[in-house]
Amino acid sequence: MAVGTQYLAEQPKLRTTSLVVGAIALAALLAAPFFLYPVFLMSILCFALFACAFNLLIGYVGLLSFGHAAFFGGAAYFTAHAVKVWGWEPLSGILLGVAGAAGMGLIIGFLAIRRQGIYFAMITLALSQMFAFICLQVPFTHGEDGIQGVPRGNLLGLIDLNQPLAMYYVTLGIFLFGVFAIWRIVNSPFGNILKAIRENERRAISLGYRVDRYKLGAFVMSAALAGLAGGTKAIVFQFATLTDVQWQMSGEVILMTLLGGIGTMVGPIVGAGLVIALQNYFAAYDFPVTVLIGIIFVICVLLFRRGIVGEILELLKRKPKGTV
Repeated sequence: MAVGTQYLAEQPKLRTTSLVVGAIALAALLAAPFFLYPVFLMSILCFALFACAFNLLIGYVGLLSFGHAAFFGGAAYFTAHAVKVWGWEPLSGILLGVAGAAGMGLIIGFLAIRRQGIYFAMITLALSQMFAFICLQVPFTHGEDGIQGVPRGNLLGLIDLNQPLAMYYVTLGIFLFGVFAIWRIVNSPFGNILKAIRENERRAISLGYRVDRYKLGAFVMSAALAGLAGGTKAIVFQFATLTDVQWQMSGEVILMTLLGGIGTMVGPIVGAGLVIALQNYFAAYDFPVTVLIGIIFVICVLLFRRGIVGEILELLKRKPKGTV
């Protein structure tokens, strides 16, 4: 069988398989709060969306940012302050967090995007740490105490978010919206240009694309989606603290993405679920969970360099011997 004919024949099967797997995953997410603790599940959803937002930048543009905690934690602060102090409705507070994160992404991206590699990463880290210092000093963040006791309120005046199931399904809806937005970006003409820049930036420039503008656009989108995760997290856990903006949070989201698989849609979700599950399980034990996660990370880098989902996809792509 010719390679092209075989490829075309396999496409409907792949689409059908993807739809079936997606339907099963959606059904599992809808039923999950009846079997597992809803707050634990909401934590996974928030951090999974954060990891997917980060993966949009590193996986599809090839830009490694060490400063994404600024967008995640900044949006948490903006949302928490708007809901608690100004009395905003939760969804409006989350949208403010998204807008604030996008604005920060525009500023930080504009300053960092003209550099590449380690220089880009260090600039994002430095600016993120600068923002963390500002959060420690300004009055509205309440310093080391953070903003606590954020009311969940009623979504659009209709849905009582103090009910765990209602809060879970709203969080799930936000998560699905964020993942769908990333999927549309990646599979759009804009996303194809981003992948071309990742593969060969000089060739993209030679074709006439203004690479810096595309990079900046992707950076702002990634920051906004990270802000969506951070704002939602502030409503779910009803607080925003310095932990959300420190460099350790940026390192954690990098770890989640690497474990799951860079450049895959499902990989960051799997990586976030694994890390959050380990943190939750070992929280009651004296064994430091960071050491265990570090060991898993080293094993993954040595044996599964594409990440968990990346390696699975690579195995599925391999053709059996004897095919042309």
